[in-house]
Amino acid sequence: MSLTFTHETLPQRVVFASNQAVRHVAAEVARLGRRPLVIAAGAERHLAEPVLAALPDAAHHREVAMHVPVAVAERARAAAAEHDADVLVSVGGGSTTGLAKAVALTTGLPIVAVPTTYAGSEATDVWGLTENGRKTTGSDRRVLPRTVIYDAALTLSLPAELSVASGLNALAHCVDSMWAPRTDPVNQALALAGVRALSSGLPLVLGEPHGLEGREQALYGAYLAAVAFASAGSGLHHKICHVLGGMFNLPHAQTHAVVLPQVLALNAPAVPDRERQLAEAFGAETASGGLRRLRTRIDAPRALRDHGMRETDLPAAIDAILAVVPAGNPVPVTAARLDLLLRRAWAGEEPE
Repeated sequence: MSLTFTHETLPQRVVFASNQAVRHVAAEVARLGRRPLVIAAGAERHLAEPVLAALPDAAHHREVAMHVPVAVAERARAAAAEHDADVLVSVGGGSTTGLAKAVALTTGLPIVAVPTTYAGSEATDVWGLTENGRKTTGSDRRVLPRTVIYDAALTLSLPAELSVASGLNALAHCVDSMWAPRTDPVNQALALAGVRALSSGLPLVLGEPHGLEGREQALYGAYLAAVAFASAGSGLHHKICHVLGGMFNLPHAQTHAVVLPQVLALNAPAVPDRERQLAEAFGAETASGGLRRLRTRIDAPRALRDHGMRETDLPAAIDAILAVVPAGNPVPVTAARLDLLLRRAWAGEEPE
């Protein structure tokens, strides 16, 4: 069989350098604009202060919320207009990057993203907004950050528990990219390299939380994962997690970490060649076995009920997920299969 595919790579400048974020942010802002609006939550102020000091003309917007509620996005857009901003600088995790994207979606302002977690949103053109318990997502080139500045030193203050959840969220980008709607050999190669980097980096982050080696590997893996995901598209795993997060306000990274082994166990047997590639990337006999071993090693989040989901929420979630199941999933998705998958994820049971 001949190798035939169409691949699209998103245009983006990436700077990867530990302990050098401030210098690179100043240079990138000078290249893109003169009146920056720095978006950084109050909890991230210790990370944002050096950036703000290097940008004396910058305004600072502090209101950031998980899943980017529409009302929060509107206030950020108003702040950009009030300060006549011509460039956005996001310093923080996926929620912060997501808010900058919401502003860029309606204003077209360029973004300089400085991620402090392994969320990966900074390398995609995917945006998401939540209103009345429903999360709406889409893709638009306007929201793709023009520059991403990766500085592993900025992740040193991320607690080990959150590092694990965020890293498994990145790993979910890799796994989903193996069979997402637009997957191709390039996406899959990036995803497998991401699995290898994250599998080696996350245990080091836990073992040496103040060391840079593990955090650099995890950050590098998260970038590879996000690039693969941006091109391959959103698969079943992400559709499930977006529904759960939007409907029940569940924490983003932890939800991905809990659901991932269930979706992997459902889909992988139906695509044995990709299952084998994932297993090799994990350094295990099977993909599910490799993921299980990693999750045990890093004490991964186990159950949706631990993060606020009630068992009585499951029927509504099943109906909402069925409406957004992506075409071409390796296994037909039925209500019965979803019910079993979600109940296991809710209870923290290992998949079959």
